[in-house]
Amino acid sequence: MIFRLLALTSALLLSSSIFTSAQTTPSPNTAAESAPTLQHFDPKMVDTAIDPCVDFHQYACGKSFAENPIPANEVAWGSASKLAIWNDTVLHQTLDDAAARKQGRGANEQKIGDYYEACMDEQKIDAAGIKPLEPLLNRIAAIKEKSELAEVLAQLHTAFPAAWSGSDNQTNAALFGFGPTPDYNDARQVVAGVDQGGIGLPGRDFYLNNDEKSQGIRAQYVAHISKTLAMSGEPEAQAQQDAANILALETALAKLQMDNISRRDPKNLNNRYTLAQLKALTPSFDWDTYLKAVAAPASPVYLVTTPAFFKGLEPLIQQQPLEIWQAYLRWHLLSKASGYLSANFVNEQFAFIKGLYGVQEIQPRWRRCVAFTDRDLGEALGQAYVARAFSPEAKARAKKLVNDIEAALGRDITAVDWMQPSTKTAAHAKLAAVVDKIGYPDVWRDYSALEITPDSLLTNVERATAFESHRQMSKIGKPLDRAEWIMTPPTVDAYEDPQTNTINFPAGILHPPFFDASMPDSVNYGSEGAIMGHETIHGFDDQGRKFDLNGNLHDWWSAADAKAYDQRGDCIAEEYTQMVPEAGVKQNGRLTQGEDTADNGGANLALMALRQSLASQGQTLDTKGQDGLTNLQRFFLAYASSWCEQVRPEAMRTAILTNPHSMPKYRVNNVVANMPEFTKAFSCKAGQPMVHAKRCRVW
Repeated sequence: MIFRLLALTSALLLSSSIFTSAQTTPSPNTAAESAPTLQHFDPKMVDTAIDPCVDFHQYACGKSFAENPIPANEVAWGSASKLAIWNDTVLHQTLDDAAARKQGRGANEQKIGDYYEACMDEQKIDAAGIKPLEPLLNRIAAIKEKSELAEVLAQLHTAFPAAWSGSDNQTNAALFGFGPTPDYNDARQVVAGVDQGGIGLPGRDFYLNNDEKSQGIRAQYVAHISKTLAMSGEPEAQAQQDAANILALETALAKLQMDNISRRDPKNLNNRYTLAQLKALTPSFDWDTYLKAVAAPASPVYLVTTPAFFKGLEPLIQQQPLEIWQAYLRWHLLSKASGYLSANFVNEQFAFIKGLYGVQEIQPRWRRCVAFTDRDLGEALGQAYVARAFSPEAKARAKKLVNDIEAALGRDITAVDWMQPSTKTAAHAKLAAVVDKIGYPDVWRDYSALEITPDSLLTNVERATAFESHRQMSKIGKPLDRAEWIMTPPTVDAYEDPQTNTINFPAGILHPPFFDASMPDSVNYGSEGAIMGHETIHGFDDQGRKFDLNGNLHDWWSAADAKAYDQRGDCIAEEYTQMVPEAGVKQNGRLTQGEDTADNGGANLALMALRQSLASQGQTLDTKGQDGLTNLQRFFLAYASSWCEQVRPEAMRTAILTNPHSMPKYRVNNVVANMPEFTKAFSCKAGQPMVHAKRCRVW
């Protein structure tokens, strides 16, 4: 994944000679008329008061920052933000049309229209209050024995979606996460995976750090839990006591969790258990009842990411009173459901989010409902988005750019002097096996078994979650589908998956300012090309390199080459370990090493590909354009412009503690300071901040 704060914003809502004719726009006289104008690269936006050799990020972005402060309802604001809202507006138009047209709708149009209508009916949602949750709340209240925890937990897991929290993709589902995962040893097969979870704050450090800020957040969290429980009908004194107990229990769970640095090594997660061995870790938890209730097929192996977590659950289940477990389950139910309940629950949840991320206003209802629909019916909605906003020509041109980037990596593998021929051969084989997925799936998801009505948002969310849970569980024991997407078509992001050996670029990110027909190659390679290079490098970063061409966790490196790689990776990790004054915390370069390696390598690949493309046109990197810039200067400005993003200090702090991406400033400055081509482009001198004395490079 290349973007982080857009994904973070979505989570908050839920709990290139490329190319004019290739991009269509929504038809006139629709809701999309109010969409923001898409941002295009403009070299006049540089801040001439800043020396590019001192702070290139500020030089490229300072003027944009001054003219575009962070809106009150955003966590961050930058180059991708207007595109995200443009995409949302296209979806808004689609959903408005589908909701209004009751006759002659297709099955998918009916589902997305009715889902959106139910979500937008605030009067009906407010009138229902907490009543839609009463069946599950009553079931939790009726628990008589701890042996029943498994059955009730399964109901929670299949009723409401759990977001993914932190850098290590652990689940924030109640107690733990369970679902399908490719087998690390044989990625062709899907097996059952069991992962640590159970906490409500963004990561374990929020429970374990004792600085003043962390203590303050925990105090706010307890107050939030207490108020939410009281709104559900608990007496105030009981709600306060339950909130304190819940924090204590979640703190105990956090202490059991593997830290996010250790989780970055997939070898630490490849713990293979039989069902009998899994049961032996936590004998007081009724695994048979849980697995039956979530409709999980038998699995030949259970990948338990953190055995110590599940072993540590045993004394917690035994020692914690039943009443505390009931309060814990009640809280996690309310927390997952609050966004779909009446305004008092929505507002209370947002009040707590403000403290974590600094956002001042909740996003408008229509944007939240677009996000919910995209999450629960993403490929049904995505089909309409692609028809409106992404042409076959755009897909073909994006594919060409990816091919250029992959060819550049092939040349780089051949050229490096620190890999032996045998390792190079294996690297070329892995690169050749990469599957490029552009825009949208070849086969769309079938939602025919999912019932959606305009009557109740909460009911629709429960049905959609149950549908998705069943779809996921049915994968266990079957061959892996490499063609499946985990992002929806309108998403402004991209990702690489080491176990399917795929790189994936949704249609949502293939628009200006990243993928722009009106711009020369130097701009498109600097923006979208670097993004594509970033994802391509992920297959060869410190995590991705541990998987082979088939997606198996297999060491295909010679000992000498692995040592040489690690030395280069250490340089990156050390370079990015730094204090971030605006956030008041230190970034851990070990946590961000994979993304930083991808940023640096992606920029290098994009520049290599640009040089090749320009040569075919009779140009060089030094050729000047009408704007007075050389192709090389324009490339770097386009790269930096992609990361013109302002972030609220609170959100910055949360991200640094939990997320594997560096802050935008460092994604620009550290990258260009590692590249001698940048020094040449802007005539920088040794000793200036944008010229690192020790230049780090893996790829």
